[in-house]
Amino acid sequence: MKITQKFGMMLVLAAFAGSFGPAALADDAGWYLGFNAGQSRAKIDDSRIADDLSIDGFATTSIGNEDRKFAFKSFGGYEFNRYFALESGFFDLGRFGFRADTLPAGSLHGESKIMGANFDAVGSLPIGDQFSLFARAGGIYAKSKDSFIGTGALAVLDSSPHKWYGDYKYGVGAQYDFTRFLGMRLEAERYRVDDAVGNKADIDLYSAGLILKFGRREEPPPPLPAVVPEPQPAAVVAPPPPPPPPPPPPPPPPPPPVRKRVSFSADSLFDFAKDTVRPEGKIALKEFAAQLQGDRFRSITVTGHTDRIGSHEYNLALSTRRAESVKAYLVETGIPADKVIARGVDGEDPVTKPDECPGRERTPRLIACLQPDRRVDVEVTAVETEAAPGN
Repeated sequence: MKITQKFGMMLVLAAFAGSFGPAALADDAGWYLGFNAGQSRAKIDDSRIADDLSIDGFATTSIGNEDRKFAFKSFGGYEFNRYFALESGFFDLGRFGFRADTLPAGSLHGESKIMGANFDAVGSLPIGDQFSLFARAGGIYAKSKDSFIGTGALAVLDSSPHKWYGDYKYGVGAQYDFTRFLGMRLEAERYRVDDAVGNKADIDLYSAGLILKFGRREEPPPPLPAVVPEPQPAAVVAPPPPPPPPPPPPPPPPPPPVRKRVSFSADSLFDFAKDTVRPEGKIALKEFAAQLQGDRFRSITVTGHTDRIGSHEYNLALSTRRAESVKAYLVETGIPADKVIARGVDGEDPVTKPDECPGRERTPRLIACLQPDRRVDVEVTAVETEAAPGN
């Protein structure tokens, strides 16, 4: 498993580095439980068995091994983000055995059962939204329970030795999430074991199983963008007529520039804590840009807003990147780039009131409550609307 060990170390380092990035902090965390079952394979040291029998004056004529067994493990852990988790559990690697026939005539039958508990650090490398590769490394505390039966000229002094010991394990695997709450794992692991008579060996476990996740919230459907009605120019009130001869009435003031403002929910445009416009968001922005055809603009101001969760520096950078992404897509639809201004304002202009969403810890409930604050406002200042052809 040398190649597997090197590949696993690369995954652990990549996941460790990714777990401290801004995007990693936005991923959901939570507890999970799982169960795997499969086949374990042990390497039985036949040469050592023959050497031990030779010391006692026996020549080995044949050795047969039982080195593949059914094995299983149950586990639970806490996923801090998509890149890192801590996990512990119980494993049963099965019962392995051998039979050695000797001269003088006799036979020795030995078995060893390995079970125990483990504690692992698990690093994951997501590949898409549902598939990921992972690697694990950790320690075990296990019990080896041996039994020996001698026949003919062979006599066994201690027929059932046992031993508790600590050692290490590592492995790699792949995971596919059917939903945010249910997934499937395929794993290959190596356990370093020590039987009750001082023999160290490696046991490989190849298994598959299911994982159940808790504490994740369902992703809400993207809300429709809220369209702010276009304000109407204020009515001009003429002064009362003076006594005759009446002077000419004063000229009416020029009409104020027409303003059009649309507020898009950030959750309809972007994934949580991301700045890339989603396909659904592009559809909404394309429809908005189509409504502006025929208008003459002074400017279009795109303002990104975040909620109050997170640091000022992180939220300001995220809101600015989101505003720049919306500007870039509007320019792609044909709007001149020099008339679009993009800026981010952190959470300085919330829609929610302070007493509506109490708390500061980043919980699913607080994130859902502050959803109206995460938005992108687009304000259009138009000079006039061109007349339709033929009028």
